[in-house]
Amino acid sequence: MDAIQTILTRRSIRKFKETKIPDKAINKIIECALSAPSARNQQPCHLIIVNERKLLNAIMEAHPNAKMLDKAPLAIIICGDTNIEPNMDYIALDCAAMTQNILLATHALGLAGVWIGVYNRKEREAEIRKIFNLPHNIIPISITAIGYADEIPAPIERITEGRIHYNKF
Repeated sequence: MDAIQTILTRRSIRKFKETKIPDKAINKIIECALSAPSARNQQPCHLIIVNERKLLNAIMEAHPNAKMLDKAPLAIIICGDTNIEPNMDYIALDCAAMTQNILLATHALGLAGVWIGVYNRKEREAEIRKIFNLPHNIIPISITAIGYADEIPAPIERITEGRIHYNKF
C-alpha cells in the first residue's frame, strides 16, 4: 500500500481478533515509530512493547477507554523522557508524531490499531506509571492497541467546509 492510500484508509479499530502478531511485523512497527521526527531532533521517546495478557488486562482495568485491549494481542506505550527533553510541550508533540507513525505502519502492514490517550490525565498517567514501574522522568503519553481487525469501518470524508483556509483565516 502506498503512503497516500495508507493515510486515507486508516481507521481507528476497537474490535480485534486474538491472533498473535508476528515478531517481524512488530519489529517493522518499532522501526517506523523510531523514524518519527522530533523537536530539535532530541528523540525523547521510549516505547514499552506489551504482549503479555496479564499486563494488557492491567492497562484495560486502569484506563476507562482501553476496553479494546480485551482481545488486542499487543499494545505499545509511548513515553517521553524529561531528562532528554525538559519541555513537556515538545515531548507531547514528539510522542504524538511517533504514535501516528505507529498507527500508519500498523495499517500498512495489514494490521489495525487505535490511539488511547494518557497524557495530561493525571489519574491515567499514575496508573500506567504504577503498572510499569516508570521512573519519575518517564511520562506516559499514549497507548496504541494493535491487532488484526475484527471490524472494518468505511473510510470517512474528512474535508469540512470552512476549515481549509488559503493565505488568511
